[in-house]
Amino acid sequence: MRMIDRLFCCLILFLAVAAVPVPPVRATETCPFISAQELAGAMPALKWSLISNQDGRGCIYQGGRGDTMMLTVFRNPDKDRARELYATFVKTLGERMPLNVVSGIGDEGQSGASAAGAQRQEASVVALSGDTILQISVYPIGRRADDALLGPLTEAARIAVGNTSKTSERFGNCEWLTAADADGFLDKNTLTVQRTGAGSCMMFDREANTMTVAVIATSRGTAIGMMKRAGPCKHVAIPELGNEAFGEHSCTKGNGNAVNIYVWKNGRQASILFAPVNPHPESGSVERLKAVAGRVYGKL
Repeated sequence: MRMIDRLFCCLILFLAVAAVPVPPVRATETCPFISAQELAGAMPALKWSLISNQDGRGCIYQGGRGDTMMLTVFRNPDKDRARELYATFVKTLGERMPLNVVSGIGDEGQSGASAAGAQRQEASVVALSGDTILQISVYPIGRRADDALLGPLTEAARIAVGNTSKTSERFGNCEWLTAADADGFLDKNTLTVQRTGAGSCMMFDREANTMTVAVIATSRGTAIGMMKRAGPCKHVAIPELGNEAFGEHSCTKGNGNAVNIYVWKNGRQASILFAPVNPHPESGSVERLKAVAGRVYGKL
């Protein structure tokens, strides 16, 4: 369970880094887990704009008031692994808010909302369905995350869980990472390499040190805009991998040991993340991760 707790933290970092709001790229882009019509029917009082379909890992939305909604899907090799990870999700979520069991969402589910005095308001639903875990969370701006928000969010989660079986992404061979990419970063004797979506892969070792790659379709203008965004991390340009390439390191929020490199080519952007659990010889090292990023860049 200790390793799963650590790996879960790395997964959350991976999704958080990938989830920085950016302007919509394609008006026709859709979320495979819930359509615009289904979302509007479940949450009629709120208007959501799809920011990004995270290639089989979920979808990110932005609301008219500046709210953010994140729908994330975690597929597992089998039902036992899914149930074990689901228990960790529930434990982690329960540390932030009181939870209640909800019925009619997959095999089992729980939901909750932040207390009135919480620094960051959040309403979340997490559900287990076979080998899949789905979590959908809303982070409202300037108001409470109360039952008026949690009720519609639960209905959206019910629809999304029902749609997870309609997508074909499963664990398998990774087209972006190989065991050789772990050299100097991960323990190759305890290495696991997994394909986690249509454009995403991850590998991790026994200590849950993690390397991930996520590839999404996006415009060059959006990629350049990400280079200029303000945030908790230091930026460094990487011109040898293109004018749109940059690295982030020494983050003051999240995993300060992590380093992330973004590269763009042929209408696609790849994020290459190394997230060690504890201080590591390559903590925050953009220079060493550039070799892995270069190999990913060559495959775009």
